[in-house]
Amino acid sequence: MELKVSSLADRPDMLGPVRDMPDTWPEFATQDPVGNAHYGRIPVEFPEYVLFAEDERGEVVAHAYSVPFALHTEGRGELPARGWDQVLVWAFADRRSGARPDTVSAISIVVAPHAQGLGLSGRMLAAMRDNARAHGFTEVVAPVRPNAKHREPHTPIEEYAHRVREDGLPYDPWLRVHVRVGATIERMAPASMTVAASLEEWRRWTGLPFDTQGEVEVPGALVPVRCEPGRDHAVYVEPNVWLRHRL
Repeated sequence: MELKVSSLADRPDMLGPVRDMPDTWPEFATQDPVGNAHYGRIPVEFPEYVLFAEDERGEVVAHAYSVPFALHTEGRGELPARGWDQVLVWAFADRRSGARPDTVSAISIVVAPHAQGLGLSGRMLAAMRDNARAHGFTEVVAPVRPNAKHREPHTPIEEYAHRVREDGLPYDPWLRVHVRVGATIERMAPASMTVAASLEEWRRWTGLPFDTQGEVEVPGALVPVRCEPGRDHAVYVEPNVWLRHRL
């Protein structure tokens, strides 16, 4: 597939098509309040870190969001256990305060449903790395959501993340894409995203009854959702894997 990759800073007219591109996220995964408060602001406030790919017809078939932030500063230094949520909070806090960023964090790489399986995610990751380098950064970090972990919701994330194939590359396909281009697994982010909601909301998002105390396996979830019928509440705490790309 012939692709043209641009940033929203260079093509602000494409903001609508980028935002409107279909995706395959499970509905519950879009209900994280930290993500909801910040994700939609990225194309407007960090357009130079939002890349998109157009096919031969000019249709947006993939996009990659990232944000600059200050990692190597007082009170930080280590990649956070709260992963995706925390790096979003840090990036926008740094923007408000005028702190000088020293690192770029990947936030998402999304491929349109009809274009999946063509290697576009790897091409967008390469473009994200190149974009960070062009802006003077020497590293990209990524709170990665392993894309086959949902098949093993009860496997501990540490065990899953370090599982390798015979060739020494990660078992998980998305982790493998990162490691193939030189990324290293830095640490786990055990509470990267949290979705807490009423049982009625969970039923609406998943079509499941959510009427039993304990762990509920939800399609697309990396770990089980904790259901508390007596409190009319269920909580999903998603683990991710921090990877570091030296540029």
